[in-house]
Order: sequence, then structure tokens, then C-alpha cells
Amino acid sequence: MKRRELKKTINYLTSELLAECFAVLSYNKTECTEDVENVVKSILSMQNDMLNRLSHVEPGSTKLFFKKLKEDIASRTDEIVEQIKGL
Repeated sequence: MKRRELKKTINYLTSELLAECFAVLSYNKTECTEDVENVVKSILSMQNDMLNRLSHVEPGSTKLFFKKLKEDIASRTDEIVEQIKGL
């Protein structure tokens, strides 16, 4: 997978997760605003972290670097999905 495609994937995942958060917020207007804000902050933090890591690839074993990055993206996305389910 090329860097450009991986960046697009990260941005797409982020936008979908944010859309889910805003949907939860629109259905439960007053109940969980602070919880949704915390989840949104963690989503944006994940996006910034993953894009920064992608922009600064470590020289040497790039194959392992990208494999680890993809695993981290999947695990952090799963964590955030679980947080959204808990709202």
C-alpha cells in the first residue's frame, strides 16, 4: 500500500468515526456530551499520531514499519469503536 493510499484510509476512518460520534450526539443531545467530546479528542489524536508516523518513516526495515503501523491503526480503531458503542 502506498503512503498516499494509507493517508486516505486514515482520513476516511477518522471521518467515519467522527460521523458516528456526531450521530450519537444528535440522538442523545444532553446526556453524554462530555463523553462524546472525549471520544472525538481520542479520534483526532489517533489521526494526528498515525499521520505523523506515516510522514516520518524510519529508515531500514520499512516493511516492518508499515506492518506495525497498520496493526496500530486497526487496534486503535477497534478501541474507539468500543468507546462509541459504550455511549
